[in-house]
This record gives sequence, structure tokens and C-alpha cells, in this order.
Amino acid sequence: MKQTTRPKAGLLALTLELYETLLPDLRGSREAWLRRAVIPALQGEADVLFTQAVFRREDIEAAVAEFEAAGADALVVILTTYSPSQLALPALLRTRLPIVIWNTQELGKVDETFTLANMVDNHGVHGTQDLGNVLTRSGVRFHYVTSPDSDPAGLRELGDFLAAAAAVNRLRSARIGSLGYPFPGMGDFAVDTTHMAATLGCAWTNLTVEEYNHRAATAPAEEVARLVADYRQSYSVAPDLTEEDLVLTARAELALRGMVAHHRLDALTYQFMAFGEDERTQTLPFVAASRLMAEGIGFGGEGDLIAAAATAFFNWLKAPASFSEIFTIDFEGDSLFLSHMGEANTAMARIDLQISLVARPSPITRTRGRQLALVTNFEPGPATIAALTPGPGGRWRIIAAAGALEDYGPLPGFCVPHSKFKPSGDDVCRFLTAYAKAGGPHHNAVFFGDARPRLRFAAELLGADYCEL
Repeated sequence: MKQTTRPKAGLLALTLELYETLLPDLRGSREAWLRRAVIPALQGEADVLFTQAVFRREDIEAAVAEFEAAGADALVVILTTYSPSQLALPALLRTRLPIVIWNTQELGKVDETFTLANMVDNHGVHGTQDLGNVLTRSGVRFHYVTSPDSDPAGLRELGDFLAAAAAVNRLRSARIGSLGYPFPGMGDFAVDTTHMAATLGCAWTNLTVEEYNHRAATAPAEEVARLVADYRQSYSVAPDLTEEDLVLTARAELALRGMVAHHRLDALTYQFMAFGEDERTQTLPFVAASRLMAEGIGFGGEGDLIAAAATAFFNWLKAPASFSEIFTIDFEGDSLFLSHMGEANTAMARIDLQISLVARPSPITRTRGRQLALVTNFEPGPATIAALTPGPGGRWRIIAAAGALEDYGPLPGFCVPHSKFKPSGDDVCRFLTAYAKAGGPHHNAVFFGDARPRLRFAAELLGADYCEL
């Protein structure tokens, strides 16, 4: 399982040039505090880039340029002492990096033992206010966290912001493969790909069924055998499945994996009907899509480029995440039945049961062989459901709600992934009404835990609307 993208943060530590002559040891002591306490604490959330505290405009600009060149995802700005805002403003105006000001200090309390030396060592707060004021006046977006240097809540907030910055940064260069064509008439994922590239940064490439079938037919026999053995070891293989069923499924997986590698894809979507339009197609890649999601490759059904990008993005934001769809309402249980044709992230499967590998009783489109799927049921526990969609005026929108995956399934006779999600508040009618009025699409994603803080930061960084239900 590819974990959430580990962020890389440039630590821009500011101080005052006056102190170089007035208090020549101050900068060294503040840098020692950063290395002793601040950086180790922050490294729990990100890889930290830091050389030294800076106090001249040209040095600030050089430091920011160095962070950009090193591939930083965000800037963490700390005022180790007071520093005039206009020195940092030009560099912060120009940088493409998201900015978070961490208002922190070494001192934990001010009591009767407080000394002048304590005051000198811990007086960055008014510098953060100076800087925050000029950034606001200049239209520069920034986040601001106030906390002691080792406070878990403050570090968690910084971690959520940095994780969102890293995921957004990766989304900007994401590559999505589209095999086939969008399902005719499905309008909720219709997209202007030029707008998508201009706003999200995603590039897409067209994939062909011909390439898929060629790769499946020419897959090396030893790789096919290895995958078949993996299926038998990893899953509860239905007794009616033949060796040929498993071989065709393995060839389909090797074909899809080859396309992902060759085209350098971060995500993919396919239209299942397109496979059936080529008489050479042996089977569908349901198993492959489910297993690739478990390795961090995004997926969207029916030719949905947005869902494919979103699933990859959400996985980078807070792994693991799975493509999903609300299929049926459980009114009495105030919950939602989630399913799809054959794709779900196997990294989210229940840990107490082996996933079943079965054949669909009837083909969903024409193929020469049977169509196999993994009957994945999600591990019960706290969870988040979310979707990325275009909103009014072409502005992107992230819709999110907390809840729980229920202890449910597998149901006898089911040949598709299925789980139940219970929205918080125990009112499924209210939830579905709010989801529809927010413009929620019929394709969405599910995370473990509460992903809302990261989703909220991600929306801010994308310049998107955030709708929490």
C-alpha cells in the first residue's frame, strides 16, 4: 500500500538584523532551539528543509528559491524573533508554495520567574502579526497555527495542512489514463479537459482496448503463473473457478499494470462497454483495478476522469481511499449501501475475513471468458465519504461527510464489492438531501478515519469550495 504522500516542508526561520550587533549570540541560540525541539517535532509530519535563520531580504529570497528548487510542498514560517514583514513580503508574494505561519516559541509559561532573557528569546508573536497583516493586505493566502512547539494538536494541524499541500502538489502533475469513452449520458462527470488541466493540473492520455488485448495476449507465462499463485494464496477462490478463469484474469491484470507503467499513470478510468466492442477481449480487469487501487493508483468507473483523479488525490491525502458509489438506501438503518461492478480498494478490506474471488453469474459486456471480481467488504470503523466535482461557474468543489463503515457483509451470493456507510447524525434522509443539493456526483470515495481537516485544507489550496455535510 502506498502511504499518504510524505510532505516536504521548507522551514523559513526569520530573525532581526539589528540583533546581529546588539545580541550577537541570539540567532545561534534560536537556531539551536529549532534544531533541538522544533525540527524533530515537525519531522513527525514532514521532511524538513532547513539551513539557517535569515534576516536580510536577499537571504530570505534565496532561502525560498532554494526550497522551491528542492521540491518543497509548502513553507513553514517561524518568527524566531521579531522580523519586519516587508523583508519577507516580496518572496512570499512570488512563491508558488503554500504558506503556513507557525506562531510558536520555546517558552511554555510566563510567571513570576519570567526574565528579560526569556522575553528576548521568545518574542516572535508580534512579528507573526506584522507578517499576517501585510500578507492579508497583499492578497496572499496563508494558514496560521498557534501552539507550543511540541503540542500534539498544533502538530496535527500542521501535519494536515502539509499533507494537503503535498497531495495538491502531486495532483498538479498527475497523469490519468482513459480507456474507452465516458458512459453515454452520464452528465455529472462530464468535464472540460482543458479546464481540468488549467485548474487541477491533471494531464490525461487516451488508452486503447487494442493495447489492452495485445498486452494480455503477450503477457509472459511465468508472470501469469506467479499472479495465479498469488490469487490462490491471497483470496478465497470460489470452487467453480477454473485455471483458465484465473489465467485470463492474471493476463488482464498484467495488461493493465503494463499500461500504467508504460504511460506513467497515477490514475485510470475505463468504460466497460468498450471492452466488449473488441471481439478479442477475453475478460474485464475488475481484479486489476481493485489491486492497483491498493497500491495507490486512482480509479474511476465508466470513463470518469474526475473520479479517477479524485481517488488518486484522496489516497495521497489520507491513504487508503477507495472509489465507491451509493447504490441503495437503508432507510431503517439510516445507512447507505456502497457497491460497484467489481472495483474496490482491497487495502481497505476487512482484516478478519479473506476476500472472495468469484465470477459474475452473467457478463456485464461481451467477453470470451468469464468476468472475475474480488468481493471486498470494508473494515468497520470511523470513516469519511467525499467527492470532487465541478460546481457553479466551473469552480471545483469538495463535498465531505464523516460517519462510519458498518460491520456488514459479505452477503451470500454477492459477486461485487459491497459495504455499508452510516453518516454521522443518524439521518440518512437529511444526508442524501444535503449531498444532492451540494451537487454531489454519483461517484465518490471512502476513507478510513476523519479526513475532513485535510479535505478542508485541500479545498483551500485548490481554490475550491468546501461543503461539509
